[in-house]
Amino acid sequence: MSGRSAVFLATSFALAAAALAQEPGGSKAKSVSKADTPIFMPAADLKWVDLDPTGAPGIKIADVWGDHTKSGYGAFIKFPAGFLSGLHTHTNAIKIVVISGTYTQTPGGKTEMRLGPGSYEYQPAGNYKHISGCDKASECLLFIESTGKFDLKPVEAAKAAK
Repeated sequence: MSGRSAVFLATSFALAAAALAQEPGGSKAKSVSKADTPIFMPAADLKWVDLDPTGAPGIKIADVWGDHTKSGYGAFIKFPAGFLSGLHTHTNAIKIVVISGTYTQTPGGKTEMRLGPGSYEYQPAGNYKHISGCDKASECLLFIESTGKFDLKPVEAAKAAK
């Protein structure tokens, strides 16, 4: 092979490699996806809204990812000190981590569970009847996560007595 052919071949190879490393428009072939990018959300940037389905004043929720009104989500939720829900269920399972305060959970007809900071609870979907609450000493801050939208389905008093 002549020197001129070798230079041509080397140059062609280098240009082809450079072209393959780029997408149309000149960007690199490996684009950065959201999964490759860290996300930072300072507490001051959380957008707190009323948690409408509960009908209880003072309950706030701040979605971190997803949308709790439509589909799977991860969110912070605040219960006011002394809050106590009525007996209810949820359509979708919920995972709960207590950040602050003392969260209370009373499975239908059973003893109240008291969960402090760092505690975890899993609420199964469907027929898990329970009462959620917060000790009167201070508000409760929880992190909750679910693969489906948030709802609260009250259990009627007549059905609860059965």
